[in-house]
Amino acid sequence: MKILKKVLVYLIFPLAIIGFGYLIVDSVMEPVRFNNEKASREQVAIQRLKDIRTLQNAYKTECGKFTASFDTLKSFYTDSTMKVVMQLGSADDSVAVANTEKLKKRNPRIKPEQMLELYRKGERLVFRIENEIPVKDTLFKEKRQDPRLAFNLDSLAFVPYSQGDSIVMAAVVKTVSGVKVPLFEASLTYKSLLKGMDNQLRINLDAQEKERNEKKYGTADFSGLKVGSITAPNNNAGNWE
Repeated sequence: MKILKKVLVYLIFPLAIIGFGYLIVDSVMEPVRFNNEKASREQVAIQRLKDIRTLQNAYKTECGKFTASFDTLKSFYTDSTMKVVMQLGSADDSVAVANTEKLKKRNPRIKPEQMLELYRKGERLVFRIENEIPVKDTLFKEKRQDPRLAFNLDSLAFVPYSQGDSIVMAAVVKTVSGVKVPLFEASLTYKSLLKGMDNQLRINLDAQEKERNEKKYGTADFSGLKVGSITAPNNNAGNWE
């Protein structure tokens, strides 16, 4: 019995205390780990929604409306061109400004293409010219340090980390104050984005988000990330902004 007591006092009890301590610390750290991973995944998802917004805005500029089809957006990116206005010369160059004014007085109907020829010959001018440039050579050319945030056309329609869940996208033309206004929205749920993470913590997050949305927007039917709106113009803002 003495040996058993010694084993309990010097071995079993300390190990039990250490084990209970670990469980307590782990239970405290689990929400911290959850929030850190959530923030990391949100960063990737937000960038994807921003990329969709960039493509949608470019598509609307060229086509006059938004689209609800990811295939259409992808085709627009790979196969279409867009008008890009370029300024040649500097408005701060007083000589160039004076030369341009004199040129337009002599020839009021001069076209930008003609001014470009003179510019290429060394004439100091200030003017704008419109070019047709492939969309894929114009958009997303900036460098992103984090490879997770790099633009990937093949992944555009899918929720990151979800193993294939689709981003929901819609586009409408709504009459606002008598004016027809094109609108779009793209959204993804936390249920998809946080797939594989602690489900109870995710359920708790959904409840918190729906309560917050009820207070802010008067509706509690969505928990996740969304850009744009098909119910009312919002300048294509994201709900994280």
